[in-house]
Amino acid sequence: MAAMLPPSTPRLTALTPYLLSTVGKVARTLVGDLLAARDLRLWDMAVLAVLADHGPLPQRDLAERLALHPSDVVKVLDGLARRGYVDRARDTADRRRVLAGISEPGLRVLDELVAEVATVHDDLLAPLDAAERATLHALLLRVHAHAVGGRP
Repeated sequence: MAAMLPPSTPRLTALTPYLLSTVGKVARTLVGDLLAARDLRLWDMAVLAVLADHGPLPQRDLAERLALHPSDVVKVLDGLARRGYVDRARDTADRRRVLAGISEPGLRVLDELVAEVATVHDDLLAPLDAAERATLHALLLRVHAHAVGGRP
């Protein structure tokens, strides 16, 4: 795994943003490869996760939650709908809006993906014991909440 990181130099490894960036790139590549084996992308998993966590949403709300352009969300939803992972229907409260929701097959594939990503987690964090992993996760959650400004 270390071969995936650029060469280390003390001036760079002294910079936490550099470390976050390089480790993040490795993690993204590993997760991306895992998803690509299923002909999926990270945005596909993100959409499924948001719909699983928040229930059916108008496409525009989904775009806001993911900080994506609405047309990009439509493209992701189109691909997921073709696979039967999401359902779309007119909002009964406002017929102009389309609600997207995760289907049973979508929930199943999301559960499988989460389990597979856990293997990436284990490989990436192998040098840390369970307590260190929990601490790292808690700290990253705090930094994440600060960085995204309260967005879910």
